[in-house]
Amino acid sequence: MSDMTNDAQNTGWRGLTDDEVNERIEQGLVNQTDISTGKSVKNIIRSNILTYFNLIFLIIAILLIYVGSYRNLTFLPVIIGNMVIGIVQELRAKQILDKMNLINAPHSIVFRNGVQKQILSQQLVKDDIVLLSAGNQICADAIVIEGNIQVNEALLTGEADEIEKIIGCSLLSGSFVVSGQCYARLEHVGNDSYITKLTAEAKAMGSGEQSEMIRSINQLVKWIGIGIIPIGILLFSQGYYLNHETMQKSIVSMVAAIIGMIPEGLYLLTTIALALSTMRLAKKQVILHDMKSIEALARIDVLCVDKTGTITEPGMEVLEVLISTVNSQMIKTKEELELLLTDYAMSIPDDNATMHAIRKYVAAFDTNSKKRETIEVIQFSSTTKYSGVSFSDGSFLLGAPEFVMREEYPFVLPEISSYIKNGRRVLLLGKYEGSSLKAGLTEKVVPLGYIILTNPIRENARETFSYFNEQGVCVKVISGDNPETVSEVAKRAGIEHADQFIDAGTLNTDSKLANALEEYTVFGRVTPKQKQKLVQALQKAGHTVAMTGDGVNDILAMKDADCSVAMASGSEAAAQAAQVVLLDSDFAHMPNVVIEGRRVVNNVQRSAVLFLVKNIFSILLALLSLVISFTYPLEPSQISLISMFTIGFPGFLLALESNKNRIKGHFLKNVLIKALPAGLTDVLAVGALVVCGEVFSLPKNDIATASTMLLSVVGFMILTKISAPLNPLKNGIIIFNILGLVFCGIFLHQLFAISEMSNICVLLLIVFSFAAESLFRYLTIGIEKLDELYGKIRQKKQ
Repeated sequence: MSDMTNDAQNTGWRGLTDDEVNERIEQGLVNQTDISTGKSVKNIIRSNILTYFNLIFLIIAILLIYVGSYRNLTFLPVIIGNMVIGIVQELRAKQILDKMNLINAPHSIVFRNGVQKQILSQQLVKDDIVLLSAGNQICADAIVIEGNIQVNEALLTGEADEIEKIIGCSLLSGSFVVSGQCYARLEHVGNDSYITKLTAEAKAMGSGEQSEMIRSINQLVKWIGIGIIPIGILLFSQGYYLNHETMQKSIVSMVAAIIGMIPEGLYLLTTIALALSTMRLAKKQVILHDMKSIEALARIDVLCVDKTGTITEPGMEVLEVLISTVNSQMIKTKEELELLLTDYAMSIPDDNATMHAIRKYVAAFDTNSKKRETIEVIQFSSTTKYSGVSFSDGSFLLGAPEFVMREEYPFVLPEISSYIKNGRRVLLLGKYEGSSLKAGLTEKVVPLGYIILTNPIRENARETFSYFNEQGVCVKVISGDNPETVSEVAKRAGIEHADQFIDAGTLNTDSKLANALEEYTVFGRVTPKQKQKLVQALQKAGHTVAMTGDGVNDILAMKDADCSVAMASGSEAAAQAAQVVLLDSDFAHMPNVVIEGRRVVNNVQRSAVLFLVKNIFSILLALLSLVISFTYPLEPSQISLISMFTIGFPGFLLALESNKNRIKGHFLKNVLIKALPAGLTDVLAVGALVVCGEVFSLPKNDIATASTMLLSVVGFMILTKISAPLNPLKNGIIIFNILGLVFCGIFLHQLFAISEMSNICVLLLIVFSFAAESLFRYLTIGIEKLDELYGKIRQKKQ
């Protein structure tokens, strides 16, 4: 909480006293909600412990204890370790994000005890008087008590039109101020506010919205979860009733099959990878409001950027003020123009970057020299592109020349074209010959002068856009400024094809808008609604779209984009609406976010292949054993040994490796294509080994040990393949796990049920190991060719 420099006594509003505030806090009338974007500590612990598969593990542990097979409880330390690691990493990520979110939390200017203060919006209470300005998101339901503002309620109602709110009008929380300034008294706060009720419904409806990776993993887990119970019951029944095995052997074989089917480490792997990425980005001043955004940004192929605050620095400055020579004898000297501009700046309540720059410029003059009496004010709107003030000696407009002059714009263009071509922003100050500004522009405007503004290009903009160009990401510049100006700025920033620009005012149909996206890179004079339509059109064309921005005019497009990125230096409403917030407003962090997303998705995808090989093998072998009527050959401890050194350790180590490759295809399909050859190789090799064991009357312990070794050989085959291209780190990971497996097989053989094998069994293991290598290679080639053929058939159909 901090005291502001302005005293509330200057406004006439004293606000609540400390006693009144405390009284409302005791009554629970505080602007705090029960809805949180993040998980609480309790929820993190619960989500890691109380899972469906943990319940399955508990049941099978009880069954193993019941039959006295204690050595097969080797999976328990792994499961407990998974839970502890998952909880610790999520709590660490939450701690860092909570600190970062506090920095980015919405603040409000409130009047208390006759003093104007800035406090966290969640500390407001009912009946507080707050000051609302352009860019603020309305934090609680309120009533306007002084002033007037233009409000956009599109996030609540879907209507993009700006609504004027005057004294007595209601303000809905969740809407945002487009222009103007007002004082408002809070009516409904916290859980009673409109946005909270709406968010509760949206949260219930949108809880299933997940990234493709998480959605794919959930699908895998869902189908495996459904299948393991009936398969387990059938395996036990077959072993105990049909094959006449002992109760212990039947339960142990069933448990081994079930453990092999459960991807127990995949969820943990994903959780840890996302948590570590979140922490890494937080240290670089990047906040993720939801986890799916990092994957969406990693998959983008189109990046839509606004000019101001993204390509250029957020601040603006007045470069020059010029007198117009077109149809104007009203202003004869630059001093007259600057005096009029001073009166205008002192009368208009707009609080945006443009007016800040103009006020800074006129501050050099005598601020007490305001001669004109203000009669009427029209605040700036991103739709009309101008603002207006009526004085006693006439009405004046300030805005984009083509919008102010309309059909007479060509007459003033020669005076300003050189500035536009140099990437300068030009505003026209003109006198309106109509009787009222509120009725819209119907009469002539006489140009008086021009304000030339400049935005410096961000220092690292060229390097950042060069990265996206190298990655095959198409950049579209969408701005409300003059298209020629925006094009020049985009060229200086190094954006490819920036010379291909168009005025969005000419794109008056959705079809024209969609067609223009194929041809043009720069879109100027774009309205907020058009920005939204441009994003939607790109998505309909099959693109994954990211939208960056910093102003209220970007919010509609940001909400519809696959991933939205806001600059913290921009409007509060934009920062709250975005999924990713750059706290230091440095656009150069964008490649870091993309690279981090690629690391997560590519590495989890690669490690998921290892988990899925085991799942495919266990499910198919269980089904094969039911069809051929043989007892599942492996024990749980043997499955744990294989999982530890061919899946668990290497999967987690590979998930932490740097990976900048662009994400291609769909997660589930990519994983299945790579896992299926190894899974089928495992099933065919172990199935053949079991059959040979029956033919040669080999002991079941020998077959179980040989099957374990054979699965390890295939496991290291697939591990080597998905680790390509190999490097010293990956070679070290593979060698470390081979040595770990050998160590456990020699020194912990009793714990993992590894017995000595007969000569025939050793010979079979060697033969099947060589056969497995060839089988794996040919199955991989065959499945990849089938996928390629399927892709060509789909392309022809399209």
